[in-house]
Amino acid sequence: MSTRIVTMIRDLFLAYGNSLCGAGIWFGALFFAASLTPSLLPRDAIFQGVLSGVAFACGYGLGVFLRALWRFLEIPPLRRQWLVPWLNLFTLITCAFAAILLLYAASDWQNSVRARMELAPVESARPFLVGLISLLVAFVLIMLARAFRLVARFNTTRLKAILPRKVAVLAGTALTLLFFWLIGSGVLVQGALRALDSSYRGFDALIEDDIAMPTDPLKSGSAASLLQWSELGRAGRAAIASRPTRQEMQAFTGQPAMEPLRVYVGLRSGDTVDERAQLALDELIRIGGFERSILVIATPTGTGWLDPASHMALEYLHRGDVATVSVQYSYLTSWLALLVEPTYGSEQARALFSKIYTHWTALPQETRPKLYLHGLSLGAMNSDLSTDLFDVISDPFDGALWSGPPFTSKTWNMATSERMPGTPAWLPRFRDGAVIRFTNQRDQTEIADTHWGRMRLVYLQYASDPIVFFNTSYAWQPPPWLSEPRGPDVSPNVRWFPIVTFLQLLLDMATATTTPIGYGHIYAPAHYVDAWIAVTDPQGWNPAQIMALKEKLAHDMPE
Repeated sequence: MSTRIVTMIRDLFLAYGNSLCGAGIWFGALFFAASLTPSLLPRDAIFQGVLSGVAFACGYGLGVFLRALWRFLEIPPLRRQWLVPWLNLFTLITCAFAAILLLYAASDWQNSVRARMELAPVESARPFLVGLISLLVAFVLIMLARAFRLVARFNTTRLKAILPRKVAVLAGTALTLLFFWLIGSGVLVQGALRALDSSYRGFDALIEDDIAMPTDPLKSGSAASLLQWSELGRAGRAAIASRPTRQEMQAFTGQPAMEPLRVYVGLRSGDTVDERAQLALDELIRIGGFERSILVIATPTGTGWLDPASHMALEYLHRGDVATVSVQYSYLTSWLALLVEPTYGSEQARALFSKIYTHWTALPQETRPKLYLHGLSLGAMNSDLSTDLFDVISDPFDGALWSGPPFTSKTWNMATSERMPGTPAWLPRFRDGAVIRFTNQRDQTEIADTHWGRMRLVYLQYASDPIVFFNTSYAWQPPPWLSEPRGPDVSPNVRWFPIVTFLQLLLDMATATTTPIGYGHIYAPAHYVDAWIAVTDPQGWNPAQIMALKEKLAHDMPE
């Protein structure tokens, strides 16, 4: 009996050892080790485990691909095949030992990121939890890959009857890729997206118990409004009901103030893009928005959210003499909206800008308000796409504040790629700074010996924001923002690794809003204050008052 058990164990080991790919293990271990190094944002044990498991599976897949390429090119295999399982076992044990050592070092790497964001250090990276999650994730992905290989072999075998062998291999692999892609994107992904869309739509329609329908006739959704309160959506109702009030601003500044005007059109308010834009214009005219000194066309994020930190800062700076107009274009979070409705947001933004701008240009220049554009995240990108500067050059709007612009943003990409030599990618300087300027946690909008032009465009961005500084090209080339000097909130321990850095930044994008305020994709009121001062040049504020305003906004921000 004992001899039979020993024989079974030996046979299982040999079968398993022969099924492993030595090159895959080596590449998987390298990718696993690289995934433990820091990136832009801190990671907890669960996210680290998922990332490391995906990284190992990608590295293993690369090794398997190279082995398959070796065989496809008919290069002679390694002699003494009986050594293969033993070499694989040695490789597996060596890599596992190295991985355990690196897991214990991972906490120091994560603390180098946390220190930049003023977070308390972690005592342990939870190596056992990270290791367990990594193994599970890697196992699932490798099993999926093996299922792919079985299907590919099946297709190749059938095709060999009518095609040359190498052509059959390529055709069989291509057919399998198409098959898995159709299942993944056409069935699983689309089904999940439809479910999410339905879920977000239902959530958006819920009426909050703690936000009452406004009685002020100048409020969108009131009885006098052209818009129904129930159709504004959760984000719209929150925007209309949020502070500051005229009384609050008067009490803080000690000067007369006005009630800020906010127009918000929900996705349910009109059936078409043009209809919602027209409703926004009509409502803005009804409440006297064009009679204010400042008029802002604010493009919301994917869910329709407007950042109260930004709007409160602007309204305090101008003592309420501000009108803001916004139209919702999606129910989904920004990254999902990019997948499901990649052009829908820009279409709505263009329609709204066209309506507002056409009416604005028809008004006397000496009495019309100053016109500004604004957006955060996906809102910044769509706000940028709402107009072509060449179309408004004869009568330009006054400026824009775009915060946390996605890396795909048109004007941002142009200004960053054409920045002056010697300026970092995370804080570029575009030409002489007369039109476009960049800023971050410290006010960087003042440039010596340079005066603002007719139009002022300001980008507020943090070096640790992966929404801004992600790019698919980082899978094969290092990011320019890793060059010295680095951003103040980027760890000096961040290094570039092919493919792995791409995976790290993908995870960073998914967790970009989990950072403390003032880092990642969470923009602080104090930084909005500096940016709005640069863009709109409010009068009557001294440095002490500005500092007091920053402290008040930080204290009053809603949770």
